[in-house]
Amino acid sequence: MTEAKKTATAAKATKKAAPAKKAAVKKAAPAIAKLSNATYATGKRKDSVARVYLMPGKGNIIVNDTPINEYFRRPVLQMIIAQPFDVTKRAGAYDIVAMVAGGGLSGQAGAVKHGISKALEKAEPELRKALKAAGFLTRDSRVVERKHYGVRKARRSTQFSKR
Repeated sequence: MTEAKKTATAAKATKKAAPAKKAAVKKAAPAIAKLSNATYATGKRKDSVARVYLMPGKGNIIVNDTPINEYFRRPVLQMIIAQPFDVTKRAGAYDIVAMVAGGGLSGQAGAVKHGISKALEKAEPELRKALKAAGFLTRDSRVVERKHYGVRKARRSTQFSKR
């Protein structure tokens, strides 16, 4: 064997085999057959958009394939999502499957609440009056103001010095 071949085989022998890549575990999207009899609505809040499926059930709420108490750990956010059911007295009557994207947790909770309210109104039109009176059917149009030229943030200016 020549020297070049010896060094090449030695280099191959010293290289460790690369560890096998772990297969990416994808969360399966909710079964479409399961959602075929569901009422669908879209809710929005700040930068968040929620796709909400409402179906008769026992009151289970799944957000992004995660139970609500794991996805929204703060009790205030869980309370926000439950508000449409409290107003309409339908707690425990429907199961919810929601896919939400964008924004932060507070905006996402608001988007899911808006979507649930719209879906409840579609499923039972007689609930519209109660939901409308509570203000749950109106999209909250407040969004973050953009940064403006010549100032530090949207409204924060530089400090003024008189002298």
